[in-house]
Amino acid sequence: MIFGVLVFVLGTLAVASAWGVIDAKFAADAAAEAAARTYVEAPAGQDPRVPAAEAAGRTWTGYGRSGTPRVTFSANALDRCAPVTVTVRSTINLVRLPLLGGGGHIDVSASHTEVVDPYRSGLGRRHGACPPT
Repeated sequence: MIFGVLVFVLGTLAVASAWGVIDAKFAADAAAEAAARTYVEAPAGQDPRVPAAEAAGRTWTGYGRSGTPRVTFSANALDRCAPVTVTVRSTINLVRLPLLGGGGHIDVSASHTEVVDPYRSGLGRRHGACPPT
């Protein structure tokens, strides 16, 4: 009986730790999507990385995650038809389980790609297979 309770408690802690990683992956995916959308919709003449990183942070905390994720961008300029990939990364601490060990941390990341609207005015040159304007 005692052994069964011990296995149940340790199993529950292991599942809770695994769910924390899955939940962080969901939050990173949503934050990357929000940041990419904000990046491609940023006003012309403004650095789109600033509002995009803020959107990623708001989404991250909206999912109940603490800290600030690391946000990286594949583009430095806002140009028509340019694909922009945003990657959100964070380190998640794992629960240390008695008798089983574990603990430590795991890195969670997610990426999302958006294409800047080919018909936006006030932006730079066209990229690749952009339709003519």
